Amino acid sequence: MIHELRIYRTLPGRLPALLARFQNHTLRIWERHGIRQAGFWTTLVGESSSDLTYLLAWESLAEREQKWTAFMADPEWQAARADSEKDGPINANVSNQLLTPTAFSAVK
Repeated sequence: MIHELRIYRTLPGRLPALLARFQNHTLRIWERHGIRQAGFWTTLVGESSSDLTYLLAWESLAEREQKWTAFMADPEWQAARADSEKDGPINANVSNQLLTPTAFSAVK
């Protein structure tokens, strides 16, 4: 199992728009593409309260490549993204890391 850690730092005041996009569109589209989320978090205490952090679960890098590519090309996703950004960009920065568990990790 591979986990993908993604952190979206939103522009000031734009976190609600990002949360709405995930809740109202992205998760449903992911489900159709077989993309599995392992959790979502906003920052209570930390560097920025404008961050959305989440984990995705993948069986392999090949699965990630195939499903993420299909998702990014999905016309419904492209329309939802464009609509959510009609008042301007949402994210200042997006970072991601692909993680593999250690031998002693509770999450495999």
